[in-house]
Amino acid sequence: MSDWLVVAIVFLVVVLAVWQTYQLQQIRKKVDAVPRDGNVFALIDSTTGRLGRAEAGLAVLDQRVQDIEARLPYAITRTAVVTYDAFRNIAGQLSRSIALLSESGDGVVLSILVSREETLFFTKEIRGGVGSEPLSPEEDEAVTRAMGR
Repeated sequence: MSDWLVVAIVFLVVVLAVWQTYQLQQIRKKVDAVPRDGNVFALIDSTTGRLGRAEAGLAVLDQRVQDIEARLPYAITRTAVVTYDAFRNIAGQLSRSIALLSESGDGVVLSILVSREETLFFTKEIRGGVGSEPLSPEEDEAVTRAMGR
């Protein structure tokens, strides 16, 4: 027998061994997928039950997401704070007008006026970026900043 024939036979045997090893690994994956007790139907039933519970959980989450999305237009997303001196007897810009508005400009503006003797607190309703009653210049500035105008 010639040397090249021996090399060819050895090469074919190695290729055949590699191919059979690959085939054996594929068969082993399929066999490992079968439950130890051999009861494929029980495995399918168990998987179906888990899938049903997962679908029920997703339905609950979907409803919660829809509820949150329905409430988002009313969430406070625009805010601004204006500081100022409301009275002449105290300095340091301790008074505040705070705008708390939704995306559509609905909400409130809070004003806290600080003096040496007292602190006053006011709220005014805002609809569409406009006060339901006249706004002070500081309140109007807070609303304007919150609306990004």
